[in-house]
Amino acid sequence: MYSSSSSVSSDTSGGSSSTILREPPLGPPLCNFPYSELLYLREYVHQAIIPGLPDDLALRCLAKVSHGYHGLLGVVSKRWRDLIRSSDYSGLKAREGWCGNWLFVLTEGTNQWVAYDPEADRWHPLPKIPRAHPNSQHYGFSCVSVCNRFLVIGGSYARQVFPHQKPLITNDVMQFDPFKKQWDVVASMQMPRSHFACSVVLGKVYVAGGRTSSSTRGLALAEVYDPMKDKWEELPPMPIWQMNCLGLSYKGQFHVLSDQVGLSDENTSKVFNPSDRAWCTVENAWPFSRAMQFAVQVMGDDQVYTLGDWGESSIKTRDTDQGEWYSVGSVPCVILPDHSRPLEAFGYGFAALGRQLYILGGKVLKWEESGAGRFDVVKLGLVRVCEPTVVPLKWRETRPMCGSARGEVLGCASMEERIFSFDQR
Repeated sequence: MYSSSSSVSSDTSGGSSSTILREPPLGPPLCNFPYSELLYLREYVHQAIIPGLPDDLALRCLAKVSHGYHGLLGVVSKRWRDLIRSSDYSGLKAREGWCGNWLFVLTEGTNQWVAYDPEADRWHPLPKIPRAHPNSQHYGFSCVSVCNRFLVIGGSYARQVFPHQKPLITNDVMQFDPFKKQWDVVASMQMPRSHFACSVVLGKVYVAGGRTSSSTRGLALAEVYDPMKDKWEELPPMPIWQMNCLGLSYKGQFHVLSDQVGLSDENTSKVFNPSDRAWCTVENAWPFSRAMQFAVQVMGDDQVYTLGDWGESSIKTRDTDQGEWYSVGSVPCVILPDHSRPLEAFGYGFAALGRQLYILGGKVLKWEESGAGRFDVVKLGLVRVCEPTVVPLKWRETRPMCGSARGEVLGCASMEERIFSFDQR
């Protein structure tokens, strides 16, 4: 129970517990007290979190409020502001697993993540990652959510003022706690890597392939992270090295897809089965050409949606493993208020949260109306969402990203509320 010790006591004489509110001491009328003593009395008298409710019940009510509303809760009263920042509040939410639903996004030109609450339709900035290199841009990392935690894994740091300088490739892993709203350092990968495949399969984080400072051909090495033990374990290597690849979880297996545009005519993926700890190759599983950049999202572990980011911006899916891929629709063009022509966006983020798909940020080329061939690059904070099971797709705009978050999306991931048994570290 969240309460003030100066005003609340518990009856421990037996039977059910009760809460006793102490009255201020009887004495002369309040008008006879000096101002300083009136302030003392005001603090002495118990102030309920929510008038008419016991404090323990009021705490549970406020703990169910999603994170997008916390800024508003903090301006209701000092009591509420202190409460939502307290360990009692974060501890209760963590014990119950009430993390809420989150959408995390990092855009170019900033090292600060922002988060979206779909229930509140509000964006807010996250605290800056304490170990991030302040004068460098973080890219080539992977980001996933597991066990009600958000992880930012590996990647490269490149100096923005010296873009051609050799980047620093890291094995660092940072964890964001949605209950305490803070970043923590967790166990590092065994191998520094960037531009690698990563996904969560059956509650563990799998990584494979990527780039490293000492290899120009890429990596075949793979490893897995157990968030319950905060420990990385080496896996059998892939049968072939992969550089610039992405990963996805599909029906309990870890799929590694090559994203090396134009380097291969084959449409294959490497698949790791955790049950027998072995890799295999799956032929022609995905609807990608060798001249396409793409993104993949999986809903419910078995419904896959793919998106090509070159030319067509078509969202595709299929009914079964052997079924033909078909288009459910396309990402709509962008209409700028001071421009007559619809513009196709690029460099946007693609994420799934619940039953919905999100298109986040990106850029457009705004051509001059005179036809002189000149254009401006416009960075977008635009956020669009649809439910892919409703065809034709019905896109709507949500609240745009906050602050300076706009332009090319370097990383995005979602987190849905799950009930886990997770030891507080």
